Amino acid sequence: MTASVTTPPLNAAPSTTAIIRLNGIKKVFFTDEVETHALEGVHLEIRPGEYLAIAGPSGCGKTTLLSILGLLDSPSEGEYKLGGREVASLSATERARLRNEQIGFIFQAFNLIGELTVYENVELPLTYRKLAPADRKRRVEAALERVGMAHRMRHFPSQLSGGQQQRVAVARAVAGEPLILLADEPTGNLDSVNGEQVMTLLQELHHSGSTICMVTHDARYAKHADRAVHLFDGRVVDETRGAAWTR
Repeated sequence: MTASVTTPPLNAAPSTTAIIRLNGIKKVFFTDEVETHALEGVHLEIRPGEYLAIAGPSGCGKTTLLSILGLLDSPSEGEYKLGGREVASLSATERARLRNEQIGFIFQAFNLIGELTVYENVELPLTYRKLAPADRKRRVEAALERVGMAHRMRHFPSQLSGGQQQRVAVARAVAGEPLILLADEPTGNLDSVNGEQVMTLLQELHHSGSTICMVTHDARYAKHADRAVHLFDGRVVDETRGAAWTR
């Protein structure tokens, strides 16, 4: 299915249940008098419980789109609704609060703090919410159990393999019970065996009800998702259904 730059694709039809809705999102960067159009008229909708892959070659706008979805950046033009709330024009402070409360991030580089234990890494984002210690403990232990890392909670990141570190990063993301998980090339720093294990973990999270949006340049991993949106030169050029739709 080919998506028009000026009109939303069929999947972006209005829905009262959408977690995320983008309408006409554009992003322009200005550097040294050079104007770079990173995103051009992107329309996208993500519904509860969906597993979406954003795919495309390097430089196509995937990371820029994920940064906007994760409230790490703001669009130059267009509308972005998260949980029914318009968020494109929020202040940096408001975006930071919503990120912490409603979005879970899984990064390519894990982004664990070496001086903190596994338990402390997973707990840290929850402390910013000022949750009661008992609530933090419950969430951390449940998240680590969910990703199979409860037995490593007193270890430090340097004592873990790359695959184990990424599992801890996933636990940190899910412990906050977010509306959506955003995964940025989650297998990029892993070998093929560990990469497949992380993809299996994401599928398990999806099957248990998590909403996931994953950026990947690898077509093999995009097929794990329910749906893949393909970008090229900042535009949505195609949409495909993944293996999950053929089970």
